[in-house]
Amino acid sequence: MTDPAGGPGTRPARDRIAGVDAARGLALIGMMATHVMPLHTATGETVTGAVAAGRASALFALLLGVGIALGTGGGRGLGPPDGTGPTPSRLHLAAAAGLAVRALLVALLGLVLVELRPPVAVILAYYGLLILLAIPLLRLRAGVLAAGAVVACGAAPVFSVLLREDLPAGPGAQVGLSSLGEPGPALVTLLVTGYYPVLTWSTYLLAGLAVGRLDLRRARTAWWLLGGGAALAVAATVASALLLAAGGADAITAASGADALRVQRYGTVPVGSWWWLAAEIPHSGTPLDLAQTTGGALAVLGAALLLGGRFPRVVVPLAAMGAVPLTLYALHVASLAVLGGTGPRTLLSHVSWCLAIGLVARHLQVRGPAEAVVSAASRAARRVALRSAG
Repeated sequence: MTDPAGGPGTRPARDRIAGVDAARGLALIGMMATHVMPLHTATGETVTGAVAAGRASALFALLLGVGIALGTGGGRGLGPPDGTGPTPSRLHLAAAAGLAVRALLVALLGLVLVELRPPVAVILAYYGLLILLAIPLLRLRAGVLAAGAVVACGAAPVFSVLLREDLPAGPGAQVGLSSLGEPGPALVTLLVTGYYPVLTWSTYLLAGLAVGRLDLRRARTAWWLLGGGAALAVAATVASALLLAAGGADAITAASGADALRVQRYGTVPVGSWWWLAAEIPHSGTPLDLAQTTGGALAVLGAALLLGGRFPRVVVPLAAMGAVPLTLYALHVASLAVLGGTGPRTLLSHVSWCLAIGLVARHLQVRGPAEAVVSAASRAARRVALRSAG
């Protein structure tokens, strides 16, 4: 039985889907690579930049939605009741309580990590708000959630540009514990102007929730994710290239400078020209960036599900890492904050000890420390909510 409190790390090992964990492990490695490897050189993008920049974190965010959906019943959802258990309303209340506690603890960990002054943008506080955003969406079916993702992909970037007309340019300082004395500006950063703004990143959450309501154990579902995701990513890339060639590139460079399309972006849609909405640049939050990275994430998940279904032993290393993502991510960020390090040697070191921790946890059939604390607290909140609604 899955835990309606939801989220990665809450399900018993026998109920976990190896392909989902493997995709999460791959996303973790990709994010580590973007943190310690160069993304650009004087001549253009590096391999890391071309493969992982903007894509690894998008995959991580989409899998957050998948994990929440799986943790709240998967394709079955929170109902209908079978006559022997709690009603859907009580289950929804319990799931909401569990997710609220999960969101608080994940965000708190992110705020603490920021206080270490790491040389990377910490995503966890944004994740906490995304988890809260999922609560009112738990009863929606896959089709409705997918339609919501499409609407968010197209509309959220436009709203972002309009809302930021009177706001400071992002991303600004990271939101940590010391930022809580001014909650208003902190919320603006997390919701609109920050590195992973919830307004536009809701696209990944909605897409992930929709996917998690499908039967991910069926090969047909995995093939559709792989093929459909790849088609979406290619279509977004081609559409952007055509639009920029048709005048968009000239308009953008005229408004923002000759190197505007080669400058690293940090989460929000650039302003200065509405043609920016036609660009497909990592971490730009444009409609075509969101579509391209969502498609890529879906394709990677589909491939991981197929590989995990046919050759489960092959994905064991990635799945072991992906089963303890919160612990490994926190250790990675803390290590960079305390010890520093860049380049291939640092990446190999971090991947190696993450793999070792994941395999040990898998062998012992235990959760990571962070997952254990968050899961225990969310289960307790769920039990209290069920009793109070009883």
